[in-house]
Amino acid sequence: MSNALYRLSTANQYDVAVRNISQRQTSLSNLQENLTSGKRVVRPSDDPVAAAQAERALTRLSRNETDLRALDMQRNTMMLAESALGQAGDAMQAFRELVVSAGNGAYSQTERDAIVQQLVGLRDQILGYANRQDANGQPLFQALGSAQAPFTGTATSVNFAGLPGQQASGNTQIAKVLDGDAAWMSVPTGNGIFEVTRGATNTGNVWTDVGQVTNPSALTGNDYRITFSVVGGVGTYDVTNTTTSATLLSAQPYTTPTNVAFDGISLKLTGAPVTGDSFDIKPSQPSNVFAVLENAIGAIRDSHNPDGSTNSGVLTQGIARGLNEIDAAMNRLQAARGLAGDLLNRADRIEGELDTRAIQLEDNRSRAEDIDMIKGISDFQNQQVGYEAALKSYAQVQKLSLFNFIG
Repeated sequence: MSNALYRLSTANQYDVAVRNISQRQTSLSNLQENLTSGKRVVRPSDDPVAAAQAERALTRLSRNETDLRALDMQRNTMMLAESALGQAGDAMQAFRELVVSAGNGAYSQTERDAIVQQLVGLRDQILGYANRQDANGQPLFQALGSAQAPFTGTATSVNFAGLPGQQASGNTQIAKVLDGDAAWMSVPTGNGIFEVTRGATNTGNVWTDVGQVTNPSALTGNDYRITFSVVGGVGTYDVTNTTTSATLLSAQPYTTPTNVAFDGISLKLTGAPVTGDSFDIKPSQPSNVFAVLENAIGAIRDSHNPDGSTNSGVLTQGIARGLNEIDAAMNRLQAARGLAGDLLNRADRIEGELDTRAIQLEDNRSRAEDIDMIKGISDFQNQQVGYEAALKSYAQVQKLSLFNFIG
């Protein structure tokens, strides 16, 4: 068996030792960079798959943060709309109370005129709430579009300048404005089914309530007129269907008060009519909050006779109808406020979902690129020990020389 002798040059041993030191130094530097940054993947080349996963998570996190910022703006705007509706509701309640007080029989027309001035101020204030804007100058009740004030015209004749309709909500957003047309411009006249109006030429002191439906299946949707005749102090009334020209009731005796019923409706007549006085009954028509307020103001302002005395028929009729329509208007505003509340609750739920999603996405990013600090420190210490050993080994190689063994 032969023995093979191998000769390793000192230069070769130097090269091996230097490469070992260089590799360990690079590894130690990388581990130190990982610990300093807190990331296992500092650059895509460290782990391309993990880097791609982290990038996707960061992109989704950015989109999630954008959705949260947009939702916060939408919620702030909706809070302003809800607040405006609440303030409008309070003003409407104050308006209603003044209308009730105007019916006080002990008041003079001068005192009622003072009430009218307060009512006008409240009406203008309510119009201001309807045209309120957010911090960016956008109307809160613009519906599907209106860069300008959505409610235009004079205080006595207001029109909606926006595009009716309610903005839709999405999975990550809510409507940022409300449909002003639905909130402010959709108030039915009368009792919501039909309305009763005094004849324009009435001179007597007679009035009615707003009436009620007694048999919905008997309603015809036609127009009617009640006409009075007074002969020798004895009053009678006729009821005519003015749509078909048919007489429904003829020469019915009248005493105050009298309940009149026909075609599924009834109403109460009160007061002292004169011949020719009349009331028209027609199906309810769509009106708006501002017209309701103006009609109530007009009924109180114009409730006097030529001699300055109060015409209790005009006043009572106007107040009865006004209160009924004011209540209907307040219901519309309350419904809109309820919608705003629902949207705010939805915003809270969406925010919770987005926050949960952000936590999940951050966890995904962290798992993909963040370093396990305990493991990282352990690896660094091990690499540092290896590096120091390589340095010592190199130092020993440097001392090797044939001359050390000659002597």
